[in-house]
Amino acid sequence: MKRFLFAPVAMFLTLSLFWAGLARAQSAEDVVWVQIEAQPSLAEATDRARAYETLLDDVNGFSLGGGWYGIAVGPYSRADAELVLRSYVRDGLVPRDSFIQQSSRFRQQFWPVGANVLDTGQIDAPAGVTPEGEAETSTGTTTPEVTTTPLDPTAPADAQAEGETPVAETEAENEAEIETVAAPEPPKPDETPAEARRSEQSLSSEERKGLQIALQWAGFYDAAIDGAFGRGTRASMGAWQAANSYDQTGVLTTRQRAALIAQYNAVLDGLGLQMVRDDKAGIEIMMPTAEVEFARYEPPFAHYDASGNVGARVLLISQPGNRDTLYGLYDIMQTLEIVPLEGPRERERDSFELIGENGSIISQTQVSLEDGQIKGFTLIWPAGDEDRRRRVLAEMSKSLTRLPGVLDAAAGTSDTQAIDLVAGLQIRQPKIARSGFFIDDNGSVVTTSEVVASCSRVTLDADTDATVVATDDARGLALLKPASRLAPLAVAEFSNRAPRLQSEVSVAGYSYEGVLSAATLTFGALSDLKGLNGDENLKRLAVKTQPGDAGGPVFDENGHVVGMLLPRAEGDRKLPEDVSFALDGSVILKAAQEAGLGSNMAQGTTGPIAPRDLTLRAQGMTVLVSCWE
Repeated sequence: MKRFLFAPVAMFLTLSLFWAGLARAQSAEDVVWVQIEAQPSLAEATDRARAYETLLDDVNGFSLGGGWYGIAVGPYSRADAELVLRSYVRDGLVPRDSFIQQSSRFRQQFWPVGANVLDTGQIDAPAGVTPEGEAETSTGTTTPEVTTTPLDPTAPADAQAEGETPVAETEAENEAEIETVAAPEPPKPDETPAEARRSEQSLSSEERKGLQIALQWAGFYDAAIDGAFGRGTRASMGAWQAANSYDQTGVLTTRQRAALIAQYNAVLDGLGLQMVRDDKAGIEIMMPTAEVEFARYEPPFAHYDASGNVGARVLLISQPGNRDTLYGLYDIMQTLEIVPLEGPRERERDSFELIGENGSIISQTQVSLEDGQIKGFTLIWPAGDEDRRRRVLAEMSKSLTRLPGVLDAAAGTSDTQAIDLVAGLQIRQPKIARSGFFIDDNGSVVTTSEVVASCSRVTLDADTDATVVATDDARGLALLKPASRLAPLAVAEFSNRAPRLQSEVSVAGYSYEGVLSAATLTFGALSDLKGLNGDENLKRLAVKTQPGDAGGPVFDENGHVVGMLLPRAEGDRKLPEDVSFALDGSVILKAAQEAGLGSNMAQGTTGPIAPRDLTLRAQGMTVLVSCWE
């Protein structure tokens, strides 16, 4: 009896699982979209999505891969999607080549900002969508104007406005349009696979590599660029054909090869890529002439400044020299604002390449030495437009031709002069610069905590990287270790006794934050052995200081360090200009000991130090501390 009861139950469970799996498969297949446009840049696609959203419901934007971005409405059931497609095409709201698309073809969503609807279920078609034959006469709705390629035009406004078109004719035209959209046929190949293979044989090695590069850019190929059409290349060709509604043969016809290359080059549309010959610089190179134009010569650079909407710049580099000159240029270029700190650097025997990037720009410099002539270029491009930047860079690098001669050192035409400019280019400036001083023979430095806050990089004297080993924000103290061991000319000797009230003191520091090459001394007096609120870890000074002096050593009349100058307090209470405070030397000694750093105490008592000796000691131990973003 149990056997007879179990059999129907088992059959019921089996059928339930089968139908549930079938329903899930059908559901995943039936959730589709109406794709209405694809654009070669995120900016253009966002602009178009914003425009469509003023006309249509359920507008979404997705990355398609290969640098392309699609705009679609949905997600709908297949029946609703076909109804939406026919209705929107009939009413002239979307291009006639719009089509039904699967969710699997879309990648990351970019519109609406922050949305992610790929994994959600289908939604109902918009209320205003009507089946064929039930559409009302158009009221002259038009696509909003945007700055990119306009949408497909609507039906003639005069006939719609006056209502002169007979209803029968309108319905007949709509039916014709619906039939065209409902049964789109893929483009017919211009060659058979055999003919396509024969036409492939006439391609040069560079042309075959060019097709592989284009397939790689489109996201279908990830193997070597060798011009050999093996199994991997054939598979990527077939995948590209399928994605573009061609028969998937794995062999590109002449027309398909042209379409692939056109897609690859579409990203360059509007940039005006043309060969530019600069005889003074002795360089011929491809440039985006719609975005840059010649501005001036300031050897060793020929400046081509931004002239379009992208904000790009180009420098041609041309000068005579040897390896020492090349290596010097390599170092100088890295101090410029156009070469951000982040990014790889590579120097070869007779060439170098620099890549610098931050949140605003990406710059790439390629320079080489041949026959006593140093030539190359720098491309500066806004961040966030990587597809176009890489393509422009590749074209420039590939096309650079060295002509006879180099840029004359007297070719400069600019009258602008400034110590923070090199050949008309701004030297990179730190976010903040303050003073510090050496406390041991290994080059460890004490400075104010103000200068190391929120830095991506900290340097000593602008060229030695340092790491922060300890901070005490409550005391305003920071301890630094150089990335490589230093040999200071002088090291702080901390006083072993309290200074006398009203005795002379001096402060060493980079008052002008690095404008001068050495620290300066400012003289004053010790007003009190504690702060205004009785803090015994502070000393009040009567001395006029500059912001750059903060972190510098405070000397007594014997040349011993009694403390570190603190920054002036910010707030509602403003103290007189000659009131400053120093952190007591004992606090510094304790912090150094806790951090495992060395320090020196003055031995015995000495007489007053000579002014010249004090200056040499101060300049030998005081260091410029810079914070870089």
